[in-house]
Amino acid sequence: MSGPEILMEGIVFGESPRWHDGRLWFSDWGAHQVISLAADGSHQVEATVESFPMCIDFLPDGRLLVVDSARRRLLRREPDGSLVAYADLGAVADKPWNDIVVDAHGNAYVNTINFDFPGGEFTPGLIVRVTPDGTVAQVADDLAFPNGMAISSDGSTLIVAESYANRLTAYDVGADGVLTGRRVWADTPGDHPDGICLDAEGALWYAEVGNQRCVRVREGGEVLATVHLDRGAFACALSPAPDSRLFVLAQHWGAPEPSSPTGQVLAFPTPAPAPS
Repeated sequence: MSGPEILMEGIVFGESPRWHDGRLWFSDWGAHQVISLAADGSHQVEATVESFPMCIDFLPDGRLLVVDSARRRLLRREPDGSLVAYADLGAVADKPWNDIVVDAHGNAYVNTINFDFPGGEFTPGLIVRVTPDGTVAQVADDLAFPNGMAISSDGSTLIVAESYANRLTAYDVGADGVLTGRRVWADTPGDHPDGICLDAEGALWYAEVGNQRCVRVREGGEVLATVHLDRGAFACALSPAPDSRLFVLAQHWGAPEPSSPTGQVLAFPTPAPAPS
């Protein structure tokens, strides 16, 4: 694959990219901002939340959900731009909450690593389902640092990256939103998968920090493509056809000073677009 286009620089800690309404949305955890980015590189701040982590996704009606990990809650952005409390996550776990993915019915799945990072003693993580009325229920556990999540285009499968287990783990999604049928979707030997995204051919891209790359794999683990970077890849997202691209959030690992941020948004050509 050819080299990347740099769409944006100066990001403190970029994460959680999502393609929405013709723009790439992502979180700058270090700047505590949700940013939307146009194809020409112009961008705007959509929300400010004092939290780290701070992942995002969208409800079926287009409203933004933000994981306010610092306050153990889920926020919803209203049409006027205000943020309102959507769900309380603190009753389930008081440790950092991480990624979020929303299905076509409006169920939001949010995971927690369930221990303090860095420096805390490891404890298995879990996933909760937040229904449209804000009810929170645990639907999965015993996950080794749950990270990026994605739901298949038909809504039948949820995949979560288990960073500490070097694998991608799948669940069947029931009509009631309950997760069952846990299985290994793909092993990722030597890689600790972080953010992930599915494409229209059913393959999955995962971002890898330590090895500074994004890898496209098929269910079962066959590697289909790899893009290499000069810094850690933390998360990725795809745009739909016809202008299909793989967007990667990358930065040097660590906690850079705000005066010298190393985060970038990179765009690569891709073999398959986001699911339609």
